[in-house]
Amino acid sequence: MPSALLTTNLQALTLISRGKVRDVYCTSSEGLLLFVATDRISVFDFILKNGIPDKGKILTRISLFWFEKLKDIVPNHLVTANIDDMPEEVKEYRDQLDGRCMLVKKANVIPIEFIVRGYLTGSAWAEYKESGTMHGIPLPDGMVKSQQLPQPLVTPSTKAEQGAHDENISPDRAGQLIGSELYSRVAAISLRLYSTAAEYAYSHGLILADTKFEFGLIPSTTGTSEDEVILVDEVLTPDSSRYWPLDQYVPGKSQPSFDKQYVRDWLVSVGYRKGLESGPGGNGEGWSVDETVIQGTRRRYLEAEEMLKNECPQA
Repeated sequence: MPSALLTTNLQALTLISRGKVRDVYCTSSEGLLLFVATDRISVFDFILKNGIPDKGKILTRISLFWFEKLKDIVPNHLVTANIDDMPEEVKEYRDQLDGRCMLVKKANVIPIEFIVRGYLTGSAWAEYKESGTMHGIPLPDGMVKSQQLPQPLVTPSTKAEQGAHDENISPDRAGQLIGSELYSRVAAISLRLYSTAAEYAYSHGLILADTKFEFGLIPSTTGTSEDEVILVDEVLTPDSSRYWPLDQYVPGKSQPSFDKQYVRDWLVSVGYRKGLESGPGGNGEGWSVDETVIQGTRRRYLEAEEMLKNECPQA
């Protein structure tokens, strides 16, 4: 198994930011950025010390698959994933970047994450047990863990800086932050994206329990004064979504998954709890995962890709 690429060092380009997974660079092409998906993995809003080999390539392939499939619902920021079509300074780093980068349009990112939930799980289940609500939205009485919701719901969250926790907020609060008209507009797009993707995934043996979309604004390409909404970042990957095997689905309990839940569960089993983000016992050394967890996570991501695309993955 190849080693994990935890960070990039593209000295001919200007680094803009290092996120939980992606390194973002300026390019010589005006208005275009280079997104590089590393093999870093984050859980509970912090980055683990070791990564998942080829994870960035898997995420990139899955994102490209969904960008193409969903492009008729909303435009996206992708320009090309072919290094031969990228600026010369990018081609210099082909060995490091091939298969894990995208040239994308620069956009004003909307500072809200649009999480669409079709099933009651994760932080939504925790809130429901306490108050019978999900992001402040009342739900029917008597629901059980992992149960399908009566209809998919948009449950927004704030976009926290690295190392901080995203905050679940109500739709009303999201509308106050970005404007009710824009929120309603993007929430409707999010529901269409989720419903289309969930139906496709179901037909391929996967339940899309929930997913996170991020959007940006660019000047209109149709001559109107209203900015155009585009889909940005990654889309419908095992990093940003919960995928469950359809043939093993049983409401009322946790589900086996093809996503980061496997890593979260392992961390909790070895002692992680809120407040210990800096390492075991809060020692500041960070958290590493066992080799078996690394291999198991990589295998799950590849299996999800194979089921979605009905083909044997490359990595």
